[in-house]
Amino acid sequence: MSVLLEIRELRAVVGEKEILKGVNLSIGAGEVHAIMGPNGSGKSTLSNVLLGHPHYTVTSGDILFKGESILHLPTDVRARLGLFLSFQYPTALPGVSIGNFLKSILKAHRGKDVPVKEFKAELKSAMSLLDVPDSFISRYVNDGFSGGEKKKAEILQMSLLKPALAILDETDSGLDIDALRIVSEGITSNRSSERSILLITHYQRMLNYVIPDFIHVFANGKILETGGKELSLKLEEQGYDWILEKAGIK
Repeated sequence: MSVLLEIRELRAVVGEKEILKGVNLSIGAGEVHAIMGPNGSGKSTLSNVLLGHPHYTVTSGDILFKGESILHLPTDVRARLGLFLSFQYPTALPGVSIGNFLKSILKAHRGKDVPVKEFKAELKSAMSLLDVPDSFISRYVNDGFSGGEKKKAEILQMSLLKPALAILDETDSGLDIDALRIVSEGITSNRSSERSILLITHYQRMLNYVIPDFIHVFANGKILETGGKELSLKLEEQGYDWILEKAGIK
């Protein structure tokens, strides 16, 4: 299996505070990886650094995507290469309808206009997976949305863009039981031998729907433990203290 993303000894700071402290991770094409860890461990920082957020500065290490370093590339170029980030707290865009927004990002991603008939067909297919009504498309992006609606809008974007690697930052936060199931089904429908997922979560509940190939425990700015589905069940029962103690952090 070919390696899609490789993170090598990645270190990053905010101001003078080091957040990422030597992250190593390899994701193969078609794999699903889940990152779990306590609050403040650096999970969301990792997702932002992967997309080149200017608030964070990489001090050493490298990020290879499809075999090439992307550290020097701006966010929009990384996105066009096939990286996608679903935000934990999506931004509202009053005055911009979801329909126009989706058509604009699809055009930017593909570098050309998308025929109306083709766009409508792809949009209808994606909407049916997420159980959203037609009226959803005329609403302003995330303006007055519930937590579930915001996450559905994020996965709707992912379904249209079809990224090689989707990074989902706590997509399960703010979801009730029904919304969790629907959003999870939308995520799994995007799985393929060519597309990979990096799922960042606090809880095991989403992993009942989106079954990961690997689970990584992230704490103190790096990955401390890696395992399979059974690791998430152990974390649900015992928390993170045993891993922190094992690493000499507590």
